[in-house]
Amino acid sequence: MSIAFAINADGWPEGLEPIAERAIREALKQSEAEVAGVAEVSVVLTDDAEQRELNRQWRGIDKSTNVLSFPQLEPFALVEGLVGDIILARETLEREAEEMGIGFNDHFTHLVVHGFLHLLGYDHIEDEDAEEMEGLETKILATLGIADPYADD
Repeated sequence: MSIAFAINADGWPEGLEPIAERAIREALKQSEAEVAGVAEVSVVLTDDAEQRELNRQWRGIDKSTNVLSFPQLEPFALVEGLVGDIILARETLEREAEEMGIGFNDHFTHLVVHGFLHLLGYDHIEDEDAEEMEGLETKILATLGIADPYADD
């Protein structure tokens, strides 16, 4: 699995590429998705303005969001070729991390994992699906030394 990394906006801290790569590789391993050949994921770091435009254009929601995923595979298909794009908005990510009282890198890792699971086919629209996805996220994050983001404090 190769991971293409692009920074489209200023203000992102250095050192995020290896964090994203580790998160994606662990999510791939823990999800038990089957890699059938050469595969690529792109991670794009942007700002709220670009994220808002993408969210408006592709989801009809005129506001920024923390992470957008654009899968290129059928849900739960063999992993090969272009898997998809994970796009993160810096200001939203920073604000959420501060509001939740967690470190920026931990929240970044969680959102990369979350976005990657969407690329594989997981979603959280229905309660049962949300429980499955959140449980898998929690398991993946635990292996990365990050506390359960869904735990009630």
